[in-house]
Amino acid sequence: MDRAAIKLTIGELARAAGVGVETVRFYERRRLLAVPPRRRSGYRLYPEDAVARVRFIRSAKDLGFTLSEIAELLELRVTPGRTCADVRTLARAKIAAVEAKLAELAQIKGALETLVKSCQGRGPSADCPLLDAIAEKTIDANR
Repeated sequence: MDRAAIKLTIGELARAAGVGVETVRFYERRRLLAVPPRRRSGYRLYPEDAVARVRFIRSAKDLGFTLSEIAELLELRVTPGRTCADVRTLARAKIAAVEAKLAELAQIKGALETLVKSCQGRGPSADCPLLDAIAEKTIDANR
């Protein structure tokens, strides 16, 4: 049987791709997945290659790409004249964003460590220096 002729209901697509039906609908609303026309039966039937597309979207999300970046990746794949260098540029930009986020998280970690050191863990929580410091914003997360 011709693989292009295989059609899937939204439930079959979701199961095959390992996502929920609402995820498929969400990707449709975000225009990451084409919405097939309704059949006379009222059902929409998706081509089998929609499974690979949904899996690609999930994999890209797992790598930290935003939905708009995923849309760009999907577009890069089908746009004539685009190259692997274009994809690499997008991936490098994502690496830079991850590195910036890691630096921010390291600053937050340092501020939390300072807060924890300020509290001996004794006495009522109403008198906790850690809570007081948070309330007064005396700890700078940007050190």
